[in-house]
Amino acid sequence: MTPFGTRLREAMDTRGPLCVGIDPHASLLADWGLNDDIAGLERFTRTTVEALADRVAMLKPQSAFFERFGSRGVAVLERAVEEARAAGTLVLMDAKRGDIGSTMAAYAATYLDPASPLFSDAVTVSPYLGFGSLRPALDLAAASGSGVFVLALTSNPEGAEVQRSTAADGRPLAQVMLDHMRAENADASPLGSVGAVVGATLGDAGVDLDINGPLLAPGIGAQGATPADLPGVFGSAVGNVVPSVSRGVLRHGPDVSALRAAAARYADEVREAIERA
Repeated sequence: MTPFGTRLREAMDTRGPLCVGIDPHASLLADWGLNDDIAGLERFTRTTVEALADRVAMLKPQSAFFERFGSRGVAVLERAVEEARAAGTLVLMDAKRGDIGSTMAAYAATYLDPASPLFSDAVTVSPYLGFGSLRPALDLAAASGSGVFVLALTSNPEGAEVQRSTAADGRPLAQVMLDHMRAENADASPLGSVGAVVGATLGDAGVDLDINGPLLAPGIGAQGATPADLPGVFGSAVGNVVPSVSRGVLRHGPDVSALRAAAARYADEVREAIERA
């Protein structure tokens, strides 16, 4: 398969650099007039996929909101991944897995093995058991043409306790992780397949974000950041940013036209902000 970074770059250039989260938490289901049950979960998910899978660069289902319903929720997630990919969008599974050895290898197989029912174009992972602990996911992603997005500087305030701490060599720990990502993406063109997760709410990130890979930027919309904030956070790397919006788009459902219009507005605003940078 064509490497994920290449496919993502093409999707960003043709559809606009926007990722929309699929986050079916109870309050959003209620806003849509749906019950917090399997029927509501399925209606919410299928409507979102129908509205957006043929027009945004990437959809990002949050696995936890499906897992909370047990096996029936995971079955809904499996169908959503299959239908979204069949409609032409890339799927980033937001699972934030992180472990060691055979357990990490099992997580990798769950999301990055083409034989898995949850096979996705990419998955989010946590490196804070040491970047080397991600090796099973990195290797399987490379073999299957998939991608990984590694947590670097997240938008939650508690994250700084770990991510802004100083490594033994004096670098911020987040910079250590970003430097590892840059090494993984060495010589990739037009874009590497190992991305970083960097919150759009951070202001000046204070680290070197030029990793030759995509930069997933949560925090646009309900968390307070706007597309106009992106150049200030990402600097010269802003052209590789994929802003992630969830509630800012999803609150316009269940009307399909309204969901599409909201996603189009965000994509246009992001494109304009990047072009002005």
